Amino acid sequence: MTSAASTPGANGAAFPRALWALMMGNFVIGAGVMVVPGTLNDISQSLQVSIPQAGQLITAAAILMGVGAPVFAGLVAGWDRRRLLALSLLWYAVLTLACALAPNYATLLPLRVLAVVAPAIFTPQAAASVGLLVGEAQRGRAITFVFLGWSVASVMGMPMSSWIGGTLGWRWAFGLIALMSALCSWWVWREMPAGIRPALLSRKDWQQTLGSAELMPVVGVTLLMSFGQFVLFAYFAPYMQQSLGVGAVGLSLLFLWFGLFGLAGNVGLTRRIDRLGAANAVMLALAAITLSLLLWPLGTAGPWQQALVMVPWALGCFAVNSAQQARLVQLAPLLAPATVALNTSAMYGGQALGAALGGGLIAQGLMARLHWVGLVVMLGAMALSGWVVRRQKRS
Repeated sequence: MTSAASTPGANGAAFPRALWALMMGNFVIGAGVMVVPGTLNDISQSLQVSIPQAGQLITAAAILMGVGAPVFAGLVAGWDRRRLLALSLLWYAVLTLACALAPNYATLLPLRVLAVVAPAIFTPQAAASVGLLVGEAQRGRAITFVFLGWSVASVMGMPMSSWIGGTLGWRWAFGLIALMSALCSWWVWREMPAGIRPALLSRKDWQQTLGSAELMPVVGVTLLMSFGQFVLFAYFAPYMQQSLGVGAVGLSLLFLWFGLFGLAGNVGLTRRIDRLGAANAVMLALAAITLSLLLWPLGTAGPWQQALVMVPWALGCFAVNSAQQARLVQLAPLLAPATVALNTSAMYGGQALGAALGGGLIAQGLMARLHWVGLVVMLGAMALSGWVVRRQKRS
C-alpha cells in the first residue's frame, strides 16, 4: 500500500474528485451494460433476429462478466489502479464502437462479449480501490456513492438508449456509449491517484474466501436477487411493447420513471446504510423488489398502473447491489478484492441465468408469466439473506 493510499489526508483534495470519476465510470459501465435491454426491440428488427435470439446478447455478455470478474481480479492484481481503470474504459470505448459498426448479428455477438471485459474489470476493481481512498468509518458510504453511477445510468442510460434506439437506431446508442467511455477514461486517468494497489491476494486468501461459510452465502444472495430480477428485467422493452402497446417515447418514459426511483433508492441508502446496517438494507431492498413482482399483474391495466407497480422494484433494484458490496467489504475488508469480484461475478451470473430463462419462456409463449418465476427466485434470495443474518448472530 502506498503512502497516498494509506494516508488519505495527504491527498485530501484529490480523493473526492477520484470518487466522482469512479462514480462516473460506473455510470458509463452501467449504461453500456443496459444498452442492449434498452434497444432490444430495434436490434431484433434491424438485424432480423427473434427477441429470444437478441436476448442472447445479454446472456453471453453476462456469462463473460460473471466468469471474468474473479479471473481478471487475479490477473490484474499487481496493476496500478489508475492505469487499469482508465485502460478498461478505453477498451470499452473501442469495442462498443466496433459493435455499433457490426454488419450483422453473427459479428455483433462476439464483439459484444469482448466489450464487456471492461465491466468485469472496472466495477469490482473500482469498489476494491475505494477502501484505499477513504477511512474505515466512511467506507460503506463511499462504496455506495461510487455505485450511484449505476443508478444514474438507470435514470439516463437506459431511457436514453431506448429513445435513441427507437428513433435513430441502436447503432447510435452504442456509439454514444463509446464516446462517453473514451471521455471517462481520460477523467479517471486525470483524477485517480497514482500508486493505488490493493494488497495482492494469495492462494490462501482465495481459499479463505471461497471456503468461508460467512461470505459465500452473501455472494449467493447476489446471484439469486440478480437472477430473479433479470427473468423479466432483461425483456422490459418487448414486454411493455406487447402488453401495453407503448412506443419508443412511452418506453423511454417508463425507463426514466424506473430510473428516477432507482436513483432515489440508492441515494437514500447511501445516507443511511452506516446507521441501518448493510444486512438490514439488503433485506429492505429485496422486500421492495419482491412486492413489485407480487403486484405485477395489476400493471397490465395501463401504463400508469404499470408505472406505479414498478416503484418499489426501482427503489430496491440498484440499492440492493450497493448494500451487498458494502456488506461484503465490512465483513472482510482485507479480502475485499476477492469478495467484490465474486459478488460482481454472481451479479452477472444471475443476469445470464435470468436472461436465458426469460428468453426460453418467451420462446414458449409464456412472456406473461415471467414475473411469477422472478418472484419465486426473489423469495429464495430473501430467505437466504435472512438465514445468513441469523447464522451470524448465533456465531
